[in-house]
Amino acid sequence: MTLTENPDACIVLVTCGSVGEAETIARSIVTEKWAACVNLIGAHAPIKSFYQWEGKLETASEILLLIKTRLPLLDPLRNQIRKLHTYQVFEFIVLGIQAGSQDYLSWLTEETANP
Repeated sequence: MTLTENPDACIVLVTCGSVGEAETIARSIVTEKWAACVNLIGAHAPIKSFYQWEGKLETASEILLLIKTRLPLLDPLRNQIRKLHTYQVFEFIVLGIQAGSQDYLSWLTEETANP
């Protein structure tokens, strides 16, 4: 398999406090074509997060959304997640995709071509 580059392709990481919230966000952003695919990591066994909030160490069980999208869609994607997310400050971290299979990256582009 030959790897190809797609400078617009990226992965967005978002954590959610419940499976229900994660599924609602995933369905919405895929249906609206802001993302081609969303994986829920921790849906059956939540991930455990440690973080500082208001000067205090906190822990939480969370679900991680692994969102495959394109850079031009980040603003509307973030706005849609903001409407549905319950956290005051939600994680929204963008990672570039250095390379991937040509078939997958083409599919990602096609699925997000007309939001």
